[in-house]
Amino acid sequence: QVQLVESGGGLVQAGGSLRLSCVASERTFSSSFMGWFRQAPGKEREFVAAISWIAAGTFYADSVKGRFTISRDNAKNTVYLQMDSLTPEDTAVYYCARRADTGYKITSQQDYIYWGQGTQVTVSS
Repeated sequence: QVQLVESGGGLVQAGGSLRLSCVASERTFSSSFMGWFRQAPGKEREFVAAISWIAAGTFYADSVKGRFTISRDNAKNTVYLQMDSLTPEDTAVYYCARRADTGYKITSQQDYIYWGQGTQVTVSS
């Protein structure tokens, strides 16, 4: 069982920045494909960003491309989401997730089998 613990959420003004962190309790973290998803009030959870095992590949939703950066530190079992130029539309609960080893889709929630508890990000106008 893999446990994922997010942190770094909070309240920020539009145009500001936040960095989310997700620590994984996994000995084989370096071989895991990790993603960030978010769920805004009244909306379905959606893909935000993902990163491959050795950070050779990063993937972003169009809505965050150019503003958010996903990265990882395998020595710390941690994946990060740097969020810049935040807008009120970015307000949501952000979830860290680990894709199944047999998964191959990047944006599909069904391929991710471990999830964190979520961290709230609120952007005020």
